[in-house]
Amino acid sequence: MTPFSVVKVFSTTLARDREVMGERITQWLREHPGLKPVETEVTQSSDKEFHCLTVTLFLQGDASKVLQQQHSTASPNSKPAPEPARLRSPGAVRPVVPTGSGRK
Repeated sequence: MTPFSVVKVFSTTLARDREVMGERITQWLREHPGLKPVETEVTQSSDKEFHCLTVTLFLQGDASKVLQQQHSTASPNSKPAPEPARLRSPGAVRPVVPTGSGRK
């Protein structure tokens, strides 16, 4: 795998959201021209009731602007989510600390 510095996850269980996920991803990429995808993983999982589609983008570039944007668009009256919820939050951008040449 090519080295990466940012991971962006898009995930949904709603059929109407799955239908427009490609447009959401394309729009996000247009809004972040400094990040370039180097690899993509598509995962589907399901149980008796829900079908989850997840697209994980591995990107190269500077995540600092994206992280600043996330913080600046947060509502001033909103409380930060607890750490476990933030980690599972669909669409959250997390910088990656390189530990070699990427994922193994």
